[in-house]
Amino acid sequence: MLTIGDRLPEFKLSATVSRDPGKEFTEITDKTYGDKWQVLFFWPKDFTFVCPTEVAAFGKANEEFAARGAQLLGGSVDTEFVHLAWRNSHPDLKDLPFPMLADTKHELIQALGIQKPEGVAHRATFIVDPDGIIRWVNVMDDEIGRSVTETLRVLDATQTGEKTPCGWQKGDSVLP
Repeated sequence: MLTIGDRLPEFKLSATVSRDPGKEFTEITDKTYGDKWQVLFFWPKDFTFVCPTEVAAFGKANEEFAARGAQLLGGSVDTEFVHLAWRNSHPDLKDLPFPMLADTKHELIQALGIQKPEGVAHRATFIVDPDGIIRWVNVMDDEIGRSVTETLRVLDATQTGEKTPCGWQKGDSVLP
């Protein structure tokens, strides 16, 4: 698995970005948001139980990530059409403000090292700086939902460029 200090691999994937007819899909690459921090998070499969709670929570926090100069990118191995069907059928996902990546050939999850033996992604999150360097990695058990609040906290801490103590929150003192 790629880790802190590694470069985000090159990728080019279809993504679901809207429910509006004719505007549902676009292509996203590793360079699309290259001038921003990127928070990439992956889930095993659409139409499951834990995944929509996380996807919806990231969607609700999208403005907080954007205020920090970060672009959210969520994804799984499902197609962009499955992502669209999931968005259309799940009330908490209808108005997601971030792209849902369709890694149908498993190229990105394999390059990141997060493909499970059964061919789906681990529940993994990567924070990538504007230079394309991975600054934080978190992988959760499939049965445990991740914390969007913790992801925001770690993004804040990482963006300080300083040492931060345990439990550090934005506005707290950093370490000498």
